[in-house]
Amino acid sequence: MLDKKYPSLPSDSYDPTIYTLGRVGPHNVVIACLPAGNTGTSAATAVAGRMRHKFRSLQFGFMVGIGGGVPSARDDIRLGDVVVSRPDLEHGGVVQYDFGKAEQGGRFHRTGHLNQSPTLLLNVINGVQRDYELGQQTYSIHMQRYLEDENLEEFTRPTTEPDLLFKATYPHIDSLNCSDCDTSQTIFRPLRNTKIASTRIHYGTIASGNQVIKDAATRDRIVKDLGGRILCFEMEAAGLMNDFPCLVVRGVSDYCDSHKCDRWQRYAAASAAAYTRELLLLMPSDEVAGQT
Repeated sequence: MLDKKYPSLPSDSYDPTIYTLGRVGPHNVVIACLPAGNTGTSAATAVAGRMRHKFRSLQFGFMVGIGGGVPSARDDIRLGDVVVSRPDLEHGGVVQYDFGKAEQGGRFHRTGHLNQSPTLLLNVINGVQRDYELGQQTYSIHMQRYLEDENLEEFTRPTTEPDLLFKATYPHIDSLNCSDCDTSQTIFRPLRNTKIASTRIHYGTIASGNQVIKDAATRDRIVKDLGGRILCFEMEAAGLMNDFPCLVVRGVSDYCDSHKCDRWQRYAAASAAAYTRELLLLMPSDEVAGQT
């Protein structure tokens, strides 16, 4: 998604992180990935800390990747959709669901508060949302890059793995995919109007914690405990929000249930990256430079 890629930095024995340097529109960008096999809030905090130490002029961060969607009657979230953290009256855009204390009677009381994203980033996502609703977004143009580059074929939308949402009470049959599952146990969802967009962007609260949610009952219980307005789950953002001004962008790769399938992960990651590129292109460079 970079317009231009810069030469890599020399190796550093004190910082094992591999950085990709480049430019998107007028903005210089540095990209870092968590080490393979290292997930969770602590790993994200460590990488972000090293990044800020090495690149002292960093103004904002984007936590871009995949997450587990929480479809509901209110939010028609599907695989490949994008969820963006945005504050509401109750949460600051990201809530850590597993930080708190156990109380008598088996109750869990969440403690602490996570900061919301910087005002400039929130203003920019409002602009992207407005353009999207008016049909002026260029998100699909960014995604077209994956279709045109044969080296990125694995990041295109899956055609052999259907997007199926099963009832919360129906567990996965032991197989690599859902080919042996009973499709009569799926929840009916009408086909989308592709004249609008096959991929939708959702704005609201993202739940962050240190465990992978692969059980629909657990998913629904946590969502209920958090007020019922959670759009997706992920595992890193809570480690950044209070120390690094950032926005969280997640592509939906599963529904946090036992039917979790890795086949959608690359496409979901590409969706999140395409949306982030849209943000950067809309963000005024003079306002970014004026941040302290």
